[in-house]
Amino acid sequence: MQKKELHIVSFENPFPPDFGGVIDVYYKVKALHSLGFTIYLHCYYEDRCEVSSSLKAITEKVYLYKKNKNPFFVFSKYPLPVVCRFDKSLIENIKKHDAPILFEGLHSTMILRKAELDNKKYLRLHNIESNFYFGMSKSETNLVKKIVYYFVAQKYLDYQKTIADFDCTFALSRYEFDEAKKITKSCVYVPVFHGNESSKELSEFGNYAFYHGDLRLSDNKRAALFLIEVFREIPDYNLIIASSNGKDLIEAKSKTLSNVKFVEIESENHLDELFANAHINTMLSFQESGTKLKVINSLFKSRFCLINKHMVDDENVLSLCEIAENKQDFIDKVNVLKTKPYNQNEIRKKVLMNVLNDKENAKRIEEKIIFDQ
Repeated sequence: MQKKELHIVSFENPFPPDFGGVIDVYYKVKALHSLGFTIYLHCYYEDRCEVSSSLKAITEKVYLYKKNKNPFFVFSKYPLPVVCRFDKSLIENIKKHDAPILFEGLHSTMILRKAELDNKKYLRLHNIESNFYFGMSKSETNLVKKIVYYFVAQKYLDYQKTIADFDCTFALSRYEFDEAKKITKSCVYVPVFHGNESSKELSEFGNYAFYHGDLRLSDNKRAALFLIEVFREIPDYNLIIASSNGKDLIEAKSKTLSNVKFVEIESENHLDELFANAHINTMLSFQESGTKLKVINSLFKSRFCLINKHMVDDENVLSLCEIAENKQDFIDKVNVLKTKPYNQNEIRKKVLMNVLNDKENAKRIEEKIIFDQ
């Protein structure tokens, strides 16, 4: 039997899997491990410096590297999120095992500017980073951050050309796939990994509309404030905004509204309870960036999903959602859905288990990596 070993270089420690990017990393590692891969996981981190037993159980070895916060990196020709992720010991640790390397996002690829590696190299494309950071700059209200994001985006316009250097790129969404195909012919669409094995059986009605997200991100913050204004026009229906941060902002903006409430997320189980009790999951983005993982979790764990088209670009998944593109659309759709009973149909189950099956999608990565050896 062919030996299946793999280095994975991650932009962040993926446990706990509590925000979009690391959720994809963690459950991808888990799925590849279930296929028999021996995984050497290399993680850059800022605060998440512990290696959990959950991560140890699905890897052969986990290496941690502290991100370098040198302020002079803003003057580098490379994007700041890339140049801050380099450690000489990563080169030494990679060379301990002659195995292919899967890089999680362009953020994690600075080693390729520093060392010649003979290993086969693969890229998991999480975002078209120039678009992502231009969008962050546009949504950001802090002037310094707005300027930093703008210059990061500008540098990524050039750095993204390195997508052509990989043996294959695994794009997370149709949008990333289409953009990557302009740079390389070796590109495969592999949907987001999420950890759900079956969709939850739920009653016909939940109790509220729901939005959740990391409110440190300007796009999420802007979306939450947009939804507060939507529910200002729907005083008879409740909106819960949940996050592990951003309480002061949300409570200040909604202090005159009795139907909008902030809930601090205490744990993954707590978030699952919020999903299970929600009737309408309201989500939107102001920047086009493929598929948002919060939609996938909502489809598996909750009832109706009301989104704008920037949230999902896979037509199969989009067909399971209700679409709204402006404030009045959201108001009208919420008013319809709040009294509509939810019934999970077989089409939804089939799409979720065929298109968004972690193990089957891991096999697509396996086939490419094993074929190339």
